[in-house]
Order: sequence, then C-alpha cells, then structure tokens
Amino acid sequence: MAGSAIIRVKAIAIAANLTAPSPFMRSRRFLGDLALEEQWTPQITAKPTGKRILIVGAGPSGLSCAHHLALMGHTVEIHEAGPVAGGMMHFGIPSYRLPRNVLDGETARIERMGVKIVLNHKVEDIVAEKQNGKFDAVFVAVGAHLSKKTDIPARDAGKILDAVSFLKDVEMGNAPKMGRRVAIYGGGNTAMDAARVAMRLGHEPLIIYRRDRAHMPAHEFEADEALEEGVKIHWLRTIKSIDQTTVTVEVMEIDDKGRPKPTGQLETLEANDLILALGQDTDTAFLQKVPGVQFKADGTVIVSEQMMTRAAGLFAGGDMVPSERTVTIGVGHGKKAARNIDAYLRGEGYAKPGKKDLATFDKLHLWFYTNVEQRPQGHVELQKRRTSFDEVVQGLTEKEAAFEAKRCLSCGNCFECDGCYGACPEDAINKLGVGKRYEYNYDLCTGCAVCFEQCPCHAITMIPEPAPV
Repeated sequence: MAGSAIIRVKAIAIAANLTAPSPFMRSRRFLGDLALEEQWTPQITAKPTGKRILIVGAGPSGLSCAHHLALMGHTVEIHEAGPVAGGMMHFGIPSYRLPRNVLDGETARIERMGVKIVLNHKVEDIVAEKQNGKFDAVFVAVGAHLSKKTDIPARDAGKILDAVSFLKDVEMGNAPKMGRRVAIYGGGNTAMDAARVAMRLGHEPLIIYRRDRAHMPAHEFEADEALEEGVKIHWLRTIKSIDQTTVTVEVMEIDDKGRPKPTGQLETLEANDLILALGQDTDTAFLQKVPGVQFKADGTVIVSEQMMTRAAGLFAGGDMVPSERTVTIGVGHGKKAARNIDAYLRGEGYAKPGKKDLATFDKLHLWFYTNVEQRPQGHVELQKRRTSFDEVVQGLTEKEAAFEAKRCLSCGNCFECDGCYGACPEDAINKLGVGKRYEYNYDLCTGCAVCFEQCPCHAITMIPEPAPV
C-alpha cells in the first residue's frame, strides 16, 4: 500500500487535467492523502548498489527521480538552490491548488527513504560538484524560473511585476503593495494563478490575453474557476502602453491559421499595476561550459530518448528540456530518468516494456457492472474561495472513495472477480490466493473461450494455438 503515496501531487495534477476525473484518480488521491496521514513509507527491498547519484533541483522531476533511484538501492543526494524543497510546486503553484502540508509530507517521505536534501546550495560548476562528491551520475532538473519579458511603453506607471516573482513573494509572506485594480498579461496557467492569488489578496484582477479562449494555453478548468471567482478576462487584446491608472490595449482577431493579428482598434482599461505572465525560461548558464552538452535556441537542454545529454553520465529532465511544462510531465521525467540512470550504472540499456493492448469498451463484458452515477468532486464554497488559500478541490472520505471506485471498470486489469475460475468447465484454472490471481493449466484447457467471453474487463486474451511442427 505504500506505493499509493508516490507523489500525491501527481494524482492531483492528472485529475485536474480531466474534465471528469476518473474514479481511479479520485481513489488514488484518497490513498495518497491516507498515506500522508499515516506516514506510509515504501520499503526498499533492493540491495545497496554502492552507487551515488547527484540530483540538481528539488522540484517535481528531481524528487520523483530521487524516489525511484532510492527504491533501486542507490544513494541519492539532492542539491537545491532554494530554502525549501518543491521548486515551482512550492513557489509557482498556489496553496489553494497544492496545500503545503501535502508537499512537505511528500518531501519528508522521500527523506525517510534515505535521500539527502541539501538546501540553499546552488550548483555553479556541475563537473566539480560531481567530482568532489564522488558521484557516479548526475540528473539536472532545475526547472524554468526566469520570467520572459516584453517591452511596454510606460509613463508614470504603477508596479510592473513578473508573475513568478509575484507568486514567490506571496508564498514567502512578502506580498507586494498594489492598487485596487491589477492587470495580468498572459493566458497560461500562471496567469490564472496570479489573477486568483491577487483576488485572494483583495485586489480586482483582470486578465489581458492576445488570443481567444479556444487558443489559450491554460487548462479549461483554470479559466472556469477564475471566472467563477470574479476574475475578468479580456480576450483578443494586446497591451500597447500603460500609465498610472490605465492600460491601453489593441483589439486583435484570429486569422485562418489561428494566429492573432492586430485590428488597429484601441481600448482603455482601468488598472493600477501590471503582472507579466508571458512564460518562463530556464537558467542553464552553469551547463554552458560542460563538454558535450547541447542546447536549443530557446535555451532548453537537448537530451536523448534515455534523458541523457551528450555528456556521459549527465542526465536532464523536467522544464529544462523540450517538453510540456506540467507537474505530471516533470514527475514522469524523473521516473524515466531514474530507470535510465540505473541501466547506465549497470552498463546496460533500459528497454521500455511494450504497451498492453487497449481494452476498448466493445471488449468489456459488463455483467458485473453496477450503475453508479458520477458525483461532482467537492469544492470550497465560492465566497470563501475568493478570500482564502484553502485547497479549492476537496478530497474524498473513505466512504466516498469506496463509492467512487464502483465506477471503475478495471479496463484490461484483472481484479480477481473469480468469473473465469467459476466458469471453466475443465477445471483448468487454479486460484492462487488473494492478490496472486490465477494459474492456467494448458494441458487441461480445450480453448473453449468461456473464460474469455465472461471476463468483464478484457484481462484475458485468446491467441491461436501454434501449428504442429
């Protein structure tokens, strides 16, 4: 059961990306919360390898990589430039989306597994760091913390801040003093977060974005929740200039290729201050002098399919490599890098197992199916959301989690319903005990397919018997 605690934030992130979160993800969130409450810690059964791995950055990718490497028996040390672990999960994702006790609990669990986290330690020379610490491999996951800039003519303007710094200052208890109306320039998740945080601080936020809603990079639910809370969004607008109390914007329109183009029509919006949320860059200057490391034009690091740079033993992942920048992707990069680092240290290559055949709906035989309706996941009351940093999307009670799990069809995965065991006319199936599934005696099996035809979740596949030689 300890595996249920593996990065509870991943369950939140995946569920949040779905219009209707699956019963699996909702139940996984319940197990993750329970694991944190009871401090479950995965048991490391692998023998110590004697290998040491350095991880640079304690964000989602670095923490995930450390978790999996520790399970493999390696000694892992994380060097983090900031005062706390978590990276952008801590300083970029507001607590109403990711409660800090959850993040702290996940970090503590990884430390209980034997991972050493060194805070306030910025790595400047990766080669020297590796040599001095006698590390056998390095995984770099420093994230993207540098806000992109743009030139906006400003005359006697109020504060012009970047969203990352704004969110970090609020998290550190140093929220900047701003006027009543605050404009946020951008249409991604960071823009939505900045606006919703400004709302909770008592300001009147308005988002300005140059594309329409159909082309915004933010998740649909983020815009929905921001609008519910009272954030105003001005689509198809780009900022031309800003002064002390107003922002001048130009109306845009979308061309046939989905790109915004100016119309020449100007509007004036009231705003005292401006927060720029135009995306983030990664600070990879400390890797520039490492022989073999290559970069794309945007500064991201080029890695192989095995997550390794052109420098042997130096791996990279998360927001600093070309990919979608989400917590889910970062956690996945950490797991993938850990597997490839382990293979590299053993002098082997990691081969990803092939994917199982999809259990499409037409392959399911739902004789067992209980018609359980989906229930909306609980949210904090709207008025409280506008002034509180309490988590917006609530978890499930044990009773609710059990009820929700009844909607799960277990597609492609045996859940030991005993249907095949009871249906076999030849007694060719032996039950091995709870959690151990079944053993098939092919000497007794006649290939009648009764087990296959009654299996509700397509966990059984029929294959032709080899022709006699």
